[in-house]
Amino acid sequence: MFRKAAVTTVSNGRYLQGQANGRLPTMDSGQPAQEGKVVLKKKVTLLRGISIIIGTIIGAGIFISPKGILKNTGSVGMSLTVWTVCGILSLFGALCYAELGTCIKKSGGHYTYILEAFGPLPAFVRVWVELLIIRPAATAVISLAFGRYILEPFFMQCEIPELAIKLITAVGITLVMVLNSTSVSWSARIQIFLTFCKLVAILIIIVPGVIQLIKGETQHFKNAFAGNDASVMGLPLAFYSGMYAYSGWFYLNFVTEEVENPEKNIPLAICISMIIVTVGYVLTNVAYFTTISAGELLLSKAVAVTFAERLMGNFSLAVPVFVALSCFGSMNGGIFAVSRMFFVASREGHLPEILSMIHVRKHTPLPAVIVLHPLTMIMLFSGDLYSLLNFLSFARWLFIGLVVAGLIYLRYKRPDMPRPFKVPLFIPALFSFTCLFMVALSLYSDPVNTGIGFAITLTGVPAYYLFIVWDKKPKWFRNLLGK
Repeated sequence: MFRKAAVTTVSNGRYLQGQANGRLPTMDSGQPAQEGKVVLKKKVTLLRGISIIIGTIIGAGIFISPKGILKNTGSVGMSLTVWTVCGILSLFGALCYAELGTCIKKSGGHYTYILEAFGPLPAFVRVWVELLIIRPAATAVISLAFGRYILEPFFMQCEIPELAIKLITAVGITLVMVLNSTSVSWSARIQIFLTFCKLVAILIIIVPGVIQLIKGETQHFKNAFAGNDASVMGLPLAFYSGMYAYSGWFYLNFVTEEVENPEKNIPLAICISMIIVTVGYVLTNVAYFTTISAGELLLSKAVAVTFAERLMGNFSLAVPVFVALSCFGSMNGGIFAVSRMFFVASREGHLPEILSMIHVRKHTPLPAVIVLHPLTMIMLFSGDLYSLLNFLSFARWLFIGLVVAGLIYLRYKRPDMPRPFKVPLFIPALFSFTCLFMVALSLYSDPVNTGIGFAITLTGVPAYYLFIVWDKKPKWFRNLLGK
């Protein structure tokens, strides 16, 4: 089912294939579309773009366990500093993607930008690892958090059975897949609602925290930078945790072709979203420390729940529900965006042809959405997902760093490319250096897990030559691939 890039054909069934190989007219090219061609509609407005970014960034982490940063920094003041700096660095990365999204008006995010800057091999390796491991595992992890917290109010006095968590998680994953297969508009509307719920949940924490500050509850901020000194390895690891908490700012670039007026709306959505998320994250952590000491926070399994139990009494039962809705929003936003990467990779000839087909009536990339369902279910009911994500967490930052380095490269390779939005050169230089530094750090601090992840990533190289480059495949091999 893998093929070399070829001109698109139209299927006789209920789906029509999308534009292939990037050579046919895109939605912004000004060229006439082929008669009868079905394309993805431009249904992502500014508000929907903001909801995709915020709704995907804010998951369970800020509510459950911001203690990773505190543990590695050693003090309240330093942890708040890291939260702020990571927000600024993430904004820098998002601004770089805003420039790329306004000058390369194709969906696909990381994959498309690596393809434009460095060619097909690294782009194929990126989508290979994303499809087989990263996205199914990441979706399963955030879905498990959804399953656990949606059941939390029903099991207040006892441990939640693992089987129950996995079954309700499977229902949640299926529901998200059906939603994204059925309607782009409804996916976006529900994402807006879930983003609203996330912001309400954050305000439920911030407002009582501000009231506590007004009452003079500042004892945990005295000598804020006193405590255990951050180790040489601990501080970079704190930044790694912080950058992971902010990750998701790049998802709007996965759906560029569906964004109304992308030259204006992509930079606006990114800037507005990152300011809201950064301010929200920092104030949420400040609110935690008005009620919970650093030592208590490190011992808490779910910081938001502990905070709510101390200040809100019975209303604290609502917090797990908001956390579950937050996780559901991250699931929905992630699947909505990443399915477009698979759609574009298939259109370019790097994934099976069926993944570039669009439902003729619903105008959704249905095959690219549902391909994730069986892979995610396998991950959900298999081994230790968190170890698997540790194996491959470095791959995300490696390729993001490569994308931003590609922006610098394209400035010199294609200086005449129209750039409606352009960032100062120091921003991509600083951000790409930060990403590559975190990758090098992970290789040094955890060589076993990172080495396994590196080896899994490298399997994309022989796969590229086997499925894409090799023309003279034997008949039995072509039959095995369904060609």
